[in-house]
Amino acid sequence: MTAVHNVPDILSQEFADNPYPTYSALRENTPLLWHEATQSYLISRYEDVARAFKDKESLFTTDNYAWQAEPVHGKTLLQLSGREHSTRRALVAPAFRGNELREKVLPVIERNARELIDGFRAAGSVDLVSGFASHFPISVIADMFGLDRSGHEQIGGWYRAFVAFTANLSGDPECAAAGVRAQAEFAAYMLPIISDRRKNLGDDLLSALCTAEVDGVRMSDEDIKAFCSLLLTAGAETTDKAIAGLFSNLLANPDQLEAVREDRGLIDRAFAETLRYSPPVHMIMRQSATEVLTSGGTIPAGSTVTCLIGAANRDPGRYKAPDRFDIFRDDLTATTAFSAAADHLAFALGRHFCVGALLAKAEVETSVNQLLDAMPGVRPADGYDPAEQGVFTRGPKSLLVEFTPTPAAGCVP
Repeated sequence: MTAVHNVPDILSQEFADNPYPTYSALRENTPLLWHEATQSYLISRYEDVARAFKDKESLFTTDNYAWQAEPVHGKTLLQLSGREHSTRRALVAPAFRGNELREKVLPVIERNARELIDGFRAAGSVDLVSGFASHFPISVIADMFGLDRSGHEQIGGWYRAFVAFTANLSGDPECAAAGVRAQAEFAAYMLPIISDRRKNLGDDLLSALCTAEVDGVRMSDEDIKAFCSLLLTAGAETTDKAIAGLFSNLLANPDQLEAVREDRGLIDRAFAETLRYSPPVHMIMRQSATEVLTSGGTIPAGSTVTCLIGAANRDPGRYKAPDRFDIFRDDLTATTAFSAAADHLAFALGRHFCVGALLAKAEVETSVNQLLDAMPGVRPADGYDPAEQGVFTRGPKSLLVEFTPTPAAGCVP
């Protein structure tokens, strides 16, 4: 393992302001680095991160989630392995693909996007983060579960506490305590709803989870609550930042924005390239099951490994001109970008590939289509600042834009 020289720490303000120079230095000079503050080994090259994700648990496990996520979610898909993992995944996966996604979820996505956009389309300006992206995925997921809309703001507070707990790399005790409090409050809110839903089934995801059965196995109330908590955290945080990041990248490249506006079939390419160029999740942890040899040295058995997705996705050993946003690049396959065969690493890979990837694709496709229709001539407004924030997860803090006002759907101008 090579010594590191003059590379900003991943917990420093310099890194938070712009992590990409650090990623580059780590990839080139220290592809394996022991990070004292997080008690983990950092890996940054594409080949090493992809291997950590794809390995079938002979070298890397997800045991880290026992301390990183279980205190706020309970035991979830993230940390299960073997038959237990495949069975639990089979219980929840049908809701996120095929006919279920098209017939039940897509109308929910379309309605929520339309309602939010109708709130600003006639104004001619909006902050795409606070005015759309930060609300949209929470509303979609809460509606999918059939939860009362009066609780959406409260649910948003819990989800943000869960995200902060999982991303608490510095070990802030107040952040940890807030996450545990949110877990107790969320459980007190959800468990009675789940119990009632078992007696009064409806046509929603919560009801589907209550009745799902695979090989005689069904989900307990606690299992369902844990999955709801996980989906809110993983689904809302990533989709929020993906939509904002996609628009930020397109606004910075007006020719590509115009191409997408003219050919909406390019939205998938723009989303896939956003996942590579500015992924919503910049790092995911794993545990080494045995001693592992990487391109930068050897990781001891039983170590926590921080896989730097943000670095791996810009590895020049894998992508041409990796620091350039290019929806037309030929070394990223859009058709597989939302499956376990993806070229990018934003959704991980292998057996723990994000179960909600197709849900995210549907949300982004639908919302971007509707936003482009509602915002002719969209352009940066005064005060526009696409600066990103966040370390574990990352995205624009604000995106102030102007556009030609449009009437609400169904209205005669």
